[in-house]
Amino acid sequence: MISTPFTEAFGVRHPIVQGGMQWVGRAELVAAVANTGALGILTALTQPTPEHLAKEIARTREFTDQPFGVNLTILPAINPPPYDEYRQVIIESDVKIVETAGSNPAPHLPAFHAAGIKVLHKCTSVRHAVKAQELGVDGISIDGFEAAGHPGEDDVPTLVLIAAAAGRITIPMIASGGFADGRGLLAALALGADGISMGTRFLCTEEAPVHQNVKNAIVAAEETDTELIFRPLRNTGRVASNAVSREVLEILNCGGKFEDVRDLVAGARGRKVFETGDLDAGIWYVGASQGLIHDIPTVAELVDRIVTDAETLINHSLASRLTRATA
Repeated sequence: MISTPFTEAFGVRHPIVQGGMQWVGRAELVAAVANTGALGILTALTQPTPEHLAKEIARTREFTDQPFGVNLTILPAINPPPYDEYRQVIIESDVKIVETAGSNPAPHLPAFHAAGIKVLHKCTSVRHAVKAQELGVDGISIDGFEAAGHPGEDDVPTLVLIAAAAGRITIPMIASGGFADGRGLLAALALGADGISMGTRFLCTEEAPVHQNVKNAIVAAEETDTELIFRPLRNTGRVASNAVSREVLEILNCGGKFEDVRDLVAGARGRKVFETGDLDAGIWYVGASQGLIHDIPTVAELVDRIVTDAETLINHSLASRLTRATA
């Protein structure tokens, strides 16, 4: 077992997190992750209302008695979701871990901390991680450029970002972006992180609630089979390369505005991909780590493999290779 400041502070056995994923972070996957001793995270805004979130939390508890968390992504919008109501449901449901993302978590911290909830805040830069630490979050999840979703605008890859953040972050820190196996876990620990967060790798497991076509596509894909959309809008998103994402790129690169691609990137279309298996129905988020994914294991098989491989590297393989190299 690999124990780190993250596992000790957040009460899990393994330094592995299944980060929040829209349309994917549901009870079956989250409970499967929690049952391995890793940290599974429900995605609050996958649920259409706070009341639905309360039911999904209760449903998760039907499948596991282990700790799990809820992701609350806070984004600016003309008609924003009722974030305060989602927060209250999390508190009343006695969830003890929250992953915040998007905007500044400061407005939500007092209520979460008063309820004894630990907050893991997702960042894409060292400066944002330092700011979140100063605000009083309990842990940092920092995304390198390889990550799916929105990896920020600095384009700093994980290898550099984690090492740079480790020099300034004193609370538990999880590394995200490009992780899929035990080698990645060991590398993250060596760089100064206290564990890893994975989205794409958990998306490609038996329990992930997405169509088999999506999982097969990830296995078949190379690390280069993603697109970076919204770059001209300073809201970069890493998504699967398909007909829709390439069309979005062409429109925006030719001077188009968000209004010109709004229908193409609608969340309902991305959800359709996961539900129907039509890989060109909309945009769907996937990381460069798909180039490291070659199978569709159960969550239990995956977590056991990652931990076992990392322990083997620490105790045997790496030492042997270093000995041979210096002999």
